[in-house]
Amino acid sequence: MAIVSEDPSLPCCDIKSADLSLVALLLKTTDIDAVSKALQQQLAQSPGFFDQDPVVIDVSGLALEAHETIDLHALMSVLREHALVPLAIKGAHQELLQLAKGLGLVDASDARIRRSMAVVEAKVTPSEPVKPAALVELPLGALVIDKPLRSGQQVYAKGRDLIVLAMVNAGAEVIADGYIHVYATLRGKAIAGARGNTEAQIFALVMEPELISIAGVYRTSENALPADVLGKVAQVSLQSGPEGDKLLITPLKP
Repeated sequence: MAIVSEDPSLPCCDIKSADLSLVALLLKTTDIDAVSKALQQQLAQSPGFFDQDPVVIDVSGLALEAHETIDLHALMSVLREHALVPLAIKGAHQELLQLAKGLGLVDASDARIRRSMAVVEAKVTPSEPVKPAALVELPLGALVIDKPLRSGQQVYAKGRDLIVLAMVNAGAEVIADGYIHVYATLRGKAIAGARGNTEAQIFALVMEPELISIAGVYRTSENALPADVLGKVAQVSLQSGPEGDKLLITPLKP
């Protein structure tokens, strides 16, 4: 039985513009098996972060000639296996674009990738922290936690910042796609910019973490913090240089 509005003056439907946060998969190889292995390794480091997220397949980095192609059908199957939803394609030549449209993908040639974060490669080593595929917008307000987090507890602020008003005990984990603010003691793990936001930062009134990470670059308690920040008010940011990205931990005046 159809449901009809009681107001006959209203149209049966409206078309409105809408915003949608997308993940961009920046391809650097046409080897689908290599992509599958890389995704498996990357997503194992961040389970559930990209669950059912729509994906733009960006082939711009492949510089494909008019006669060259990629097995989009196999790639889309791989993405779905990893709980990702292929939605669009970017950077495809006309022949590949027509193939993509036949598979249900839309043309995202005008889509702006905010920052290229990770390259999908077949090999990932522990010395090379895994970063997600792309930076996404943070349209939501911050998630606020006002109770202490005990060992084994995990809080994830998907698509937004995280504010914790109580202690994060050792063994607990706080994760955010944006910034993390801990207005108490941070003794557990803090992972900011979980989906690649290199501008994210971590703040704590008492900085004593087991692990801190921003956009996949991390530091553990095995590498002790300097005396001027350990146990003090401090912030963590990501610093880029000729030798790559590293975490910068600086004291703050309370």
